[in-house]
Amino acid sequence: MSESCNHDCASCSANCSSREQESLIAQLNPGAKVKKVYAVVSGKGGVGKSTVTSMLAVAMQKKGYQTAILDADITGPSIPKAFHLDHADAVDEVGLLPARTESGIQVMSVNLLLENETDPVIWRGPILAGAVKQFWTDVLWEDVDYMFVDMPPGTGDVPLTVFQSLPIDGIILVTSPQDLVSMVVAKAVRMAEMMKLPIVGIVENYSWLVCPDCGRKINVFGKSHVEEMAKEYNLAILARLPIDAKVAQQMDNGQADEIDTEPMDTAADVIIEQSGSAELNR
Repeated sequence: MSESCNHDCASCSANCSSREQESLIAQLNPGAKVKKVYAVVSGKGGVGKSTVTSMLAVAMQKKGYQTAILDADITGPSIPKAFHLDHADAVDEVGLLPARTESGIQVMSVNLLLENETDPVIWRGPILAGAVKQFWTDVLWEDVDYMFVDMPPGTGDVPLTVFQSLPIDGIILVTSPQDLVSMVVAKAVRMAEMMKLPIVGIVENYSWLVCPDCGRKINVFGKSHVEEMAKEYNLAILARLPIDAKVAQQMDNGQADEIDTEPMDTAADVIIEQSGSAELNR
């Protein structure tokens, strides 16, 4: 730092140690209001991350909070189908209005903007990341208490953009009982640590299947390792969800609003406690 430094970094081009790191957080649409943002993350695909995201949003909505889902999985969006949505409401000079589910959850996804929901999105990483950023900057989110970001799997361009551009308040990790998953969970945990983002806890999906004949629990994917992972990385276990044919059918039929979210109540309560519900208007 120069002896003549006036501590006004904006007026100086010197690259010194006292210069504050510039924030990469994108500006929310001036007409929008979002209080808390939580990213739902998995290290690999196929673990039911979108189902967990949907259940969290529905659970929070039932508790009296206004919730929203930002579908950041641009190349594999499934949230609109889960809620039987096929288009965004409108576009004007102010911004894009999100679609709303039957229970009032606000949703934005690339599939709401495509002419046909089966049209593939063949974009390179920077364009994918830019689209996700626009879902934050260009959409008129209305008085959202809790936004859940349904992330694509892995640690690529889009997750990095979300973590850097959105004011993430916490991360929910989604996993399954497979032994292989412990490795990919470790990657997700370390990415969160590198980005200095708090992890709320872990949700294990596909934990067991209840035999329809005898009622016995069957560990389809083998012995669960969630307790070991939670202990190793000091994570709270927010929920353990069984393989449930009814839930799968409701997601396929666009009835996510009707899913029984009781198994997700503990996760919702932990998020509310962590965020400080007194800050939010119910």
